[in-house]
Amino acid sequence: MEAAPERVERRPQSADVQQGDGTGPEGAVLALPRAGFWRWRGSRLAALWLAYRFAILFYLSTRVALVVMALIESSVRHHPFTHELSNWDGLWYRELANKGYPHYPSHSQTTLGFLPGYPLLMWPLGQLMLALGTASGSAPTAMSVAGLIIAGIGGLVATVLIQELTTGWWGESAGRRAVILFCLFPGSVVFSMVYSEGVAIPLAAGCILALERKRWVLAGILAGCATAVEPDAFVLIAVCGVSALVELWRRGLWDRTAWRSLLAPLLSVSGLVAVASFLWAWTGTPFASFQAQRYGWKEKTDPFALVHLTQNLAGQISFSHFDHPPIDMNLVVGFFGAILLAVLLVLLARSWRTVSIEALVWTAGISFLAVTSEYVPPNPRLLYTAFPAVLVLARYVKGGAFWVLCTANGALLLGLSWWTFVGYGLRP
Repeated sequence: MEAAPERVERRPQSADVQQGDGTGPEGAVLALPRAGFWRWRGSRLAALWLAYRFAILFYLSTRVALVVMALIESSVRHHPFTHELSNWDGLWYRELANKGYPHYPSHSQTTLGFLPGYPLLMWPLGQLMLALGTASGSAPTAMSVAGLIIAGIGGLVATVLIQELTTGWWGESAGRRAVILFCLFPGSVVFSMVYSEGVAIPLAAGCILALERKRWVLAGILAGCATAVEPDAFVLIAVCGVSALVELWRRGLWDRTAWRSLLAPLLSVSGLVAVASFLWAWTGTPFASFQAQRYGWKEKTDPFALVHLTQNLAGQISFSHFDHPPIDMNLVVGFFGAILLAVLLVLLARSWRTVSIEALVWTAGISFLAVTSEYVPPNPRLLYTAFPAVLVLARYVKGGAFWVLCTANGALLLGLSWWTFVGYGLRP
């Protein structure tokens, strides 16, 4: 005969038990789940750290190198450190976070040329630093530091996502090589400057990863956030649309679960719609940002943009005046960037069976914008935004050749960044 279960008498807790020394029955019951919870959290965090510590540490090491170089350059050239890292578009983002938009559309260069997603993240952090007195009482400095922190964190998130994506495409070894290339590529300077790519690139990588894993709502939300950050992210609308169509084609129109994929493209336009609606109410036209870019920065899409770039560069090269500095280095970088992009796209096309359709559509869209832009040619920043094209080198280049490639990338990263931080001769 089975013995009756022992009856446990519940006694009132003593003072020691109530203070949490765990000596009484109730204290033990309360302590065990708490300890188990923390053990679970610890093991989970430990697993994440082991999985991504290489990406995290390598990314942080490259950021430290750029910060040290910027400090040296600021000392040599007698420029404020935060001004260097917020040069070029960073000055506009800082101005937008600090003062906002004008109440009227403009055909000149104003803050209307930039979308509000990134500055909206900068403003509360900058205000917090001002309140804590950590920005020397200067609002522009506070916004610059806030922008740098956000871009730096975004770069870290992007690096982890890049490892996850490329490991899924080509394996763990290629994933690690991709992390090294991603961190050393010259365009990675945007993670050490006040640039919106520090937010847009991790959102794009996260959206692509979510689409690959059929997380339609998450992908749509990430794409919607990205379309409020910068115009290049509008490509994610097409990425989500193509992914949904592929899902419907594979599973069939009669599969109800396949129709959930349409949530991604529907949500992806939310950022664009929100920004356009705000600009309409604020300035009187939803196209205020487009007009500022079109007329203020002379930006437009032209299928012959590379032809014009080559003609302008050829017109500046002359053997009769080597003692003059008339050559626009942005044209030089754009010219060689176009050649490199063509090579990378060929390699990516050869790998189309191993790369997701979402990554291919993203790369194709950004590449199209790069080669048809009259104002911004295929420079390192745009090549970097089309990150699957850069990462494909991790599949094909191995061994000693890979380390030669990494050394060249690291040298270019430091050299071009030195040129970018101060002055207005070379855009990032």
